[in-house]
Order: sequence, then C-alpha cells, then structure tokens
Amino acid sequence: MIHPTAVVDPSAQLGARVHIGPFCSVGPSAILGEGVDLVSHVVVDGQTTIGPGTKIFPFATIGMAPQDLKYRGENTETIIGARCTIREHATINRGTEPGGGVTRVGDDCLIMTAGHVAHDCQIGNGVIIVNNVVMGGHVEIGDGAIIGGSAAIHQFVRIGRGAMIGGMSGVEADVIPFGMIIGNRARLAGLNIIGLRRRNIDHTTIHHMRATFNALFRDCTHPFHDRLKTLQSETHDPYTTEILTFAASPGKRGLIRTTTSAADDSEG
Repeated sequence: MIHPTAVVDPSAQLGARVHIGPFCSVGPSAILGEGVDLVSHVVVDGQTTIGPGTKIFPFATIGMAPQDLKYRGENTETIIGARCTIREHATINRGTEPGGGVTRVGDDCLIMTAGHVAHDCQIGNGVIIVNNVVMGGHVEIGDGAIIGGSAAIHQFVRIGRGAMIGGMSGVEADVIPFGMIIGNRARLAGLNIIGLRRRNIDHTTIHHMRATFNALFRDCTHPFHDRLKTLQSETHDPYTTEILTFAASPGKRGLIRTTTSAADDSEG
C-alpha cells in the first residue's frame, strides 16, 4: 500500500506487501524487499536496498549523500538487511568510492532514535545501536554488539563481535570481541559476561576467557606483545582465539586497553 501523499519514483522496485506511509519519499534507485514498512515521513534516497521485513519509523533518512567533502556524487550504495528496525530521526549515509562504495547494515539490527551510521560503515547482524549514538565513517561493528546511548565512535574504529559499549563512551580505538567499554575517553573494563551467558557459552569457556583477558590486559610482568604471543600459543577454544586474533591485528586506530596495560605498554 502506498499512501496518496507519498512520493515514490516509478523506477523504484517494490516487493510484495510493501507499505509506504504518509509523506514518504522513495527515489528511483531504491529497492524495497517484501514487507518493508515505511511508517511515515521516511526518505529513501540513492542506490539503496532495504531487506524484507524491515520497519522504518518517521523522519529517518536512508541512503542520503555522505557527509564527506571529497564526495562528488559517485554512484555508491546503502544496503540494509532483513528484519531491521530503524527508529525516528535515524540517519544512514551511503558509501564513498575510496571507502569501498557501500554502507551496510546486517540482518535483525535495531537502530534507535537519532542513531547515525556514517558512510562506509559495516554493521553486522543483530547489532543494537541505542539512542543518539554517532559514528564516523568506515566504522566496523561485529555481530551482536550493543552500542550504549550517546556513545561516539571515531572513524575507522573496529568493534568486535558481542562487545558492549557503555553509554556516553568516547571510543577512539578498536574494541576486542566480547569486550566491555566504559568512559570518555573509553577504556576496557572487562569482558561482557552477561552477553556471553546470553549466548549460552559454557562456564568453563567463560572462565578460560577471563583468565586469558587478565593475563593479556592486567598482568604487566612482560610486554604486551610478548604476552599476546604466549597466549596465542596456549589457547585453543574458538572464543578466546577470536579475541587474541583481533588483538594481534589492530586497525588504523590501535587497540583500546585497560588503564593498567595502557600505562604499562606505551608501544601499543
């Protein structure tokens, strides 16, 4: 159903049972999957694909031009997965050619009111972005991560799978998978134990992950990279291995540490 006040370009591709509510605007290159629901006053611009079952609330804007002064109108994309919920005033900008050309949000994500997903961000499946979160371009967020309200994420930061970012945190470097981050500027406070239990990870594995975390980030007897190398040679369970592999390959922004390990190892 298309409300008579909506403006939908005839070239837009609409799946079965799409609902486009009052005063929405859908551009010519938009692709809306089956059952997509644009509640009202939603703008879908550019080369944007929205997966089936996604619901978008009033005044959200999807696929608008990136906030990048180098952008010159290149034909870049925005891809939203299936069954996402995008709340009021959220903004998701299209990609840029230097950044790979695609801004991507995975399946089953919740982007709450006034969340901003910048150009070339790559958001995994099942991610929750709470009210007023802002992120710079090229941010990567792993599956199942939770970004607390009013957190600010620096461009090029990577946030690992299952991480928990505390509200109002200023995140300027990479966050390990299953890490828990608090503060401005943010520091690594521990593991997201509640999140691990919700994933039904067994007690023995969580205990091993905790021991490895403490050995890597809190036992400063040896330099950080020596500790990391030793732990990699001793670790076999997949969750702990994921943390160590992530820590061994930091991105452009480096790795967020605990206060103790950051002070102990200035070499990063």
